[in-house]
Amino acid sequence: MGMVEVEGRSVALTEEGFLCDYRDWDEAVAVILAAREGMNLTEAHWEILRFARAYYLRFQHLPNMRMFVKAVAQALGEEKGNSRYLYRLFPKGPLKYAFKIAGLPKPPYCL
Repeated sequence: MGMVEVEGRSVALTEEGFLCDYRDWDEAVAVILAAREGMNLTEAHWEILRFARAYYLRFQHLPNMRMFVKAVAQALGEEKGNSRYLYRLFPKGPLKYAFKIAGLPKPPYCL
């Protein structure tokens, strides 16, 4: 387990860099988590991150990629609800990295 300093507070991370407690998340935490992955967040990233958090808070589970893409398409439109778009935003893996930067647990389907 590790720690990251965000605006004068310590936030606990798992060995893989996911938040230990999703309630510790805010936008400042997201910026730090993204920077650790070499990413600069754009408004397109924020839209997916906010959607991922809303999905998790509403349904209390982590979707697989197919379910996530379908949910994004229903909520944000077909142009954003497809794997190609999500991979452009999160090239190392949309599900894993969107959920990591959104402060959510690691999806069980991700290596």
